This record gives sequence, C-alpha cells and structure tokens, in this order.
Amino acid sequence: MSRCLLPPAVPKAPSGCLVVLLVLPVSDTLRAQLWPLPTLGVGLAVVAGVGMPRVDKRIQYDMPAGLDDYLFGGNADAARSVLGAIAGSMITVTALTFSLTVLTLQLASSQFSPRLLRTFAADRYVQTTLALFLATFTYALTVLRTVRTGEDGRTGFVPQVSVTVAFMLTLTSVLALVLFLSHLAREIRIETMMSSVHTAAQRTIRRVFPAEPQEPDAPEGGGEPHGSHAAGDPRGLPPEPPANALLLTVGASGFLTAVDEGTLLRAAVESDAVVFINRSPGSSLITGTPVGAAWPRDGGSFAPDIPARLTADVAGALTTGPERTDRQDVALGLRQFADVAAKALSPGVNDPTTAVHALSHASALLCELARHDLGPRLLCDDDQQIRAVLRRPDLEDLLDLAVAQPMRYGAAEPAVLSRIAMLLRELAWSVAPGRQTPVAAALTRLRATIDAQDFHPAERLQLTELTELVDQALAGQWPLGPTP
Repeated sequence: MSRCLLPPAVPKAPSGCLVVLLVLPVSDTLRAQLWPLPTLGVGLAVVAGVGMPRVDKRIQYDMPAGLDDYLFGGNADAARSVLGAIAGSMITVTALTFSLTVLTLQLASSQFSPRLLRTFAADRYVQTTLALFLATFTYALTVLRTVRTGEDGRTGFVPQVSVTVAFMLTLTSVLALVLFLSHLAREIRIETMMSSVHTAAQRTIRRVFPAEPQEPDAPEGGGEPHGSHAAGDPRGLPPEPPANALLLTVGASGFLTAVDEGTLLRAAVESDAVVFINRSPGSSLITGTPVGAAWPRDGGSFAPDIPARLTADVAGALTTGPERTDRQDVALGLRQFADVAAKALSPGVNDPTTAVHALSHASALLCELARHDLGPRLLCDDDQQIRAVLRRPDLEDLLDLAVAQPMRYGAAEPAVLSRIAMLLRELAWSVAPGRQTPVAAALTRLRATIDAQDFHPAERLQLTELTELVDQALAGQWPLGPTP
C-alpha cells in the first residue's frame, strides 16, 4: 500500500509555476503531433528569408577579401533559376516524405497496433526532417522575391549570401533525406517500435514513482538477495467513502491523462474534506458520471456552498484528452505490448514470434513495476492527515492486462504459453513474498488453459515443467539447470 505523500505546497503557486503547469499538458499533447515542429521551421525560414537579403545589402560593398570566391557568383537570372529549382525540388521531396510517413503510420496501425501511432508520430527525427524540408522550400521562395534584374528601372540586386545559404540548406536536405530513409527502414521494424514503447514506459514509471525501490532483503539461509524480497512492509488500508459521500463528476469526456495532485490536495484542504478518485490515468471518463467521492474529514456534513465548489475544483484537477498518453499512465506500455501480441496472434497474421517478443518486454516492465509501491496513492496535508486517495493500478490489474489477451488468443500456441510461464516465473522472483497472490492466480489460469488444449505429449510435458518452475520461484527458489 502506498505511503502518505506530500505533493507540492498547498498555498497558491507563483505565476511562474502556473505557466509551467499550463505548458506541461500542452507540450504533452503537441509532442505526438507532426505539425508543430515543421510549422516552427516555416516561421523561422520566413524570418531568415526576409533578414538575410538585408544582410546582403549591408555587406555587398564591404565583402571580406577571398569570401566572394565561396559565395554564389551568378547574375540575377541565374539566382532566380537556382532558387526556383530549389523550391520546386524541395516541395516534391517534402510530398514524398509525407507520403512515406503516412504509409508507415498505416502499416504500424494495421500490422501492429493503432496505439503505436503516437510513438511514431512523436519521433523527433521525422519531425525535424519535415521541418528542414519545408524550411528550405520556404526560405528559397522568400529570398526569390528579393532578386532584381535591374530591367524595370530599379537597381539590380543579387543576394549572394542568401542564395549560398539556400544552396547549403539544399545539400543538408539531401543528406537528411538519405538519413531519413535509413531511419524509416529501421523504425518500421517491430523490434524498434517495441523498444521505443519500452523506453517511453520506463520514463513514465520513473516519473510516477520517483523514489528508488527499496533494497531487497537477503533470503533465508544466506546467499545473495533476490527480487522477491524487494518491497517494503504492507501499509494500512486507505479510507473508504461512506454511504452518504458526495459523488464527484468529471467536466469533460475522454481519457484521463493526468491528475494535478497539488490542485486536488488544495481543494480538499480548503473544503476540510477527504477526496477519493476511483479512476486512474488511462481510464475512459464520461461527462456527468461519478469518478470519485468526497466527505467531510470530521464525519459531519458539508456547508451548503462547499459541494458545488469542491466538485468544480476536483474536475479542474483532472485532465482528459482524446487518447491515452504516457504522462502518468503506467499501464499504457503494457496495453501496447498486449495489443501487439494479440494482433500477431490473429488468424490473418499468425506471428507467434512477435507475440513472444512483446511478452518479453511486458515481463521486463512488470518486474520493474513490482519493485515499486503499487496501489492507491495517498496525499496528506501538513499534519500528515490523509486528504486525497488516488486510485492506481495494482499488480493484479497490470498482470491481467499483460497476459490475459495473449493467453486467450495464443492458447493453442505452445511458444506463447511457454513465454507466459517464464513471465510468471520472472515476476514471482521480483515481487515481495506477501504480494504473490496475483502471480499464483495467473499460474492457476495458465494451467487451466494448458489442460484445455490438445497438445503433443512432449509439448505438454515442457509446459508442465515450466509451470513447476513458477511454483519454485514463488517459493524463493531458482534452479540453474536447463530451462525446458
């Protein structure tokens, strides 16, 4: 059970902190969009396209000796031809790059999982490449408007430095195109996508559980410590809402992406209440439906003006969005791996190897999560009184998310069931002895699934030996003999 925690100070935050709080959810949303960085590139290109010709005008008569040999040396017609060719070619390359990107997104959605699209769209390399191409195109067009031949009665002008910069941007874009194609070929591999999901999930775990897990205890009888003794002692149970508690609703439908703990705690303290949020980040919320409850700390009743204000304050502390994000959702990575495994096991794909790899990543995440303090998060005031209880997925929820669908859809595939058994063995070794009930329950379910299948005797024997190894791991034993 979670220990009592003190989020950021309850008093009002200074204006600078308020700006940070407002920027965080916005940046989290924009990070997975393809357009912000290219749009910024276009804006900077317009500024550069207007400013560089001005620089040319200032230095055209004071050009350092020898520098002129490295700059564009053609006349106005040649400058227009070069800039026009750059603009025409870059818009073609940009269209090709967008087409390849969309094709990759379609492939990732249909072959692996729609939940992987966010990971690819947030790829900084893809965004930077598109920004470079669009910036080069925009810069060339902007500079083109300043080239004058002198035939219209005005003084001729050829921005040598500006055209040279456009030429250098074009060479950089050519190199970026080659690297982009190489990067794209690597990114569409399922192994790379799963590695990216794993990395993002680990960042979320470190963000949600900032404290380091406790050091494991030494096993009985001496020897090296192992992960099954890695967690602390169980804590007391959090308070339960009374029957007459005030039901709290959410202000907007969508997925719960984040909970502002400081705002929630402040609302509870100002209303002298205890707030219970029964939905964790990643849950789907519907406007007007209860997401939690609140009740007076002293067990009495609220003043007439408190319920409406408290409901509004709590709704303001809950951020919803159109899709799940990895900001506070520790279960999102497991959801993505389960989706990949289920898709790989579908009759139209039949790729158990990919399912096994997804289960390996899920096992690593589960073992890391098992070493942290899962369950409800308790927020306390300055007097160490519990003021808010936030629901978070426990080990049973996370384990069921990781193995339920792969076990169902891969029930007839011994390789998948073998990897699930190994996952349970690895998790049994990592979880504290007093918290092994979810692993034991999953092992019982796995054995029932194996018994229901018509396997070859050799395959059944191998699966049976693997389940016995899970029993030994639950008992704190890890034989170093050959794994079946």
